[in-house]
Amino acid sequence: MKQRSKIAPNEENIIPFIPDGDFYFTKGVEAFQKRKFEIAIKWLQKAVDAIPTNPLYKCQLSIVYTEIGSYHTANELLNEVLESSGDQYTDCYYLLANNYAHLGLLNDAKKYAESYLDKDPDGDMREDAEHLIDLMMVDEEQEDDDWEFEEEDELLIYQETVFFHMEHQAWDKALPLLEEMMALFPGHENIRHDYAYTLFFAGYRDDAIDMEYNLLAESPESLSSHINLAVFYHELCREEHKTHINALLNVYPVHEQQKLRIAVTFAQTGVHDEAFKRFRAINEEKVKNHLSYYKWYSITAYKLHMCSKALSIWKKGCRRHTELADEGLPWITD
Repeated sequence: MKQRSKIAPNEENIIPFIPDGDFYFTKGVEAFQKRKFEIAIKWLQKAVDAIPTNPLYKCQLSIVYTEIGSYHTANELLNEVLESSGDQYTDCYYLLANNYAHLGLLNDAKKYAESYLDKDPDGDMREDAEHLIDLMMVDEEQEDDDWEFEEEDELLIYQETVFFHMEHQAWDKALPLLEEMMALFPGHENIRHDYAYTLFFAGYRDDAIDMEYNLLAESPESLSSHINLAVFYHELCREEHKTHINALLNVYPVHEQQKLRIAVTFAQTGVHDEAFKRFRAINEEKVKNHLSYYKWYSITAYKLHMCSKALSIWKKGCRRHTELADEGLPWITD
């Protein structure tokens, strides 16, 4: 009979494998090179979580977010690096310039490209930065055009920041910015609708409803007024919300952002069959930066007893927006 070996492994000689930041970073870069962006984000976020002070990890993570169009998230990471490392990572200035160019914020793009050249005139991205500046040069004699150019850039900066705060339900941060916007850009009606919406969820419900009714009186066919009032009255458990829901049932916008607002409104107010139809008609690629798309689409699917689809949508949202995972399954806390 074959005897069992009496030699037992010495547990003291076993070295456990404990992944570190560099391991996660390497895996993230490999996934990025294969254009598997969602997997890359997962690994790189693990690297950042393991060593939050390593600026290289955040820079690479920002590049992945740029690739999927999440420019605001990318810029936040780059600004964190600049705040913590000063001018040690000058490439951040070029990456910020590139992101602002994609957002249409051309003055900011030009400013950061020039900062990059000032701080690293012989840097690896010098030619790219110079080319970016050339693309954005405006004839200095066209002063009126320059003024409009700057005003548009300023509006877009405000809109991007307010959008981020509203998506994250940071009402106290969005409110003062919207007040500034109403003063600076009085001709933009959507700002007033966003202000009323934020005002309501910041706790000033009566003021929000009064403001939205005044806007509806000015524009009786206003889509935004019906959306806001439907949500307001539903939150207050008042029957008036049905009037405004009915005003939306036969409205089919062309633009994806408006499609999403209506779909989310139906979901928020419990009209789940209609919400599901509207979500299915949305081009996901054009709204993938909206947390609300994944949150309310998954809730709608769950309410219609499509549990596996709800979970699939939610997981996809968590991969694109890692902060969603911290909230837990939305239909449980809904």
